[in-house]
Amino acid sequence: MTHQITLIPGDGIGPEVAEATVRAVEATGVAVEWERVNAGVSALEEYGELLPDDVFASLAATHVGLKGPTATPIAGGHQSINVALRKKLGLYVNFRPVRMLPGLRTRFSDLPINLAIFRENTEDLYAGLEHEVVPGVVESLKIITQNASLRIARAAFEYARRESRCKVTAIHKANIMKKSDGLFLKCCREVAAQFPQIEYNELIVDNACMQIVTRPEQFDLLVMPNLYGDIVSDLAAGLVGGLGIVPGANLGDSTAIFEAVHGTAPDIAGKGLANPTALMQSAALMLAHIGERDAAANLQSALERVYASGRHLTGDLGGKASTCEFTDAVIDYIGVPQSTAR
Repeated sequence: MTHQITLIPGDGIGPEVAEATVRAVEATGVAVEWERVNAGVSALEEYGELLPDDVFASLAATHVGLKGPTATPIAGGHQSINVALRKKLGLYVNFRPVRMLPGLRTRFSDLPINLAIFRENTEDLYAGLEHEVVPGVVESLKIITQNASLRIARAAFEYARRESRCKVTAIHKANIMKKSDGLFLKCCREVAAQFPQIEYNELIVDNACMQIVTRPEQFDLLVMPNLYGDIVSDLAAGLVGGLGIVPGANLGDSTAIFEAVHGTAPDIAGKGLANPTALMQSAALMLAHIGERDAAANLQSALERVYASGRHLTGDLGGKASTCEFTDAVIDYIGVPQSTAR
């Protein structure tokens, strides 16, 4: 079977990590027809639009996308491409698994960190409803709805049951935002009651952040509104080596986009120094999503063996390998049985 997949290379180092990931996916033997489309600064330069219609046309046909990082200006300029895609396509689940790679040394290397983070992806402060009330006073509206809260909670508990996760923790600030975060908690409790076999608890977001960096091993699956999810997932990534490591998936009822969650790193773009691990791990999630579970496991295993050997790491992790050399090492391990791998 040949899979049609939309490829959005992105900006900065995006094209480099995207090309490396394409090579690794193809090395698994999965037949893929890549439909390449541009979004972000590169699309703006070429077409005069940040999100051309052909991006949505392609995803409407393929229903699966692999996306590199895209640039978002700070305190002005255009809307985040990621936010626009999520809202337009109804990608209401942002899923980030956070797990230590073998051989990688961090301050938390000795702890069994294996978190699954479910972030509501379409509303909250990311609805982007801002206006100036009077000069010097700006209002930003936090939108929390029953429908969005129920569906992210349901997605989290269904994943927990499917993947044999034992505990779901809802993250909130309902002690202060009693109506908005209170509604989110009410929905989580309603869904939790339908899954009595899964332990359920709740934590205020500031306390949760403190506990994640002091005892991360206590957590299993976390579910939360959009803004907290953005912050907490990046915080958790810091436990296992940073954003260059952690994969991400944006999931809806009919479309899924798998992406690197790190930035565009324009300072090293085009120099062959970028680490493609985050996008490669995202591609492993993508392969599992499209039913190619053996290929997904193969790619993930190859990545882990590269890290375990420690011989082909990129500069961000203390190594000297180029993007191409790292990718070659991953490809060398793909399809090689564990017992005979060099």
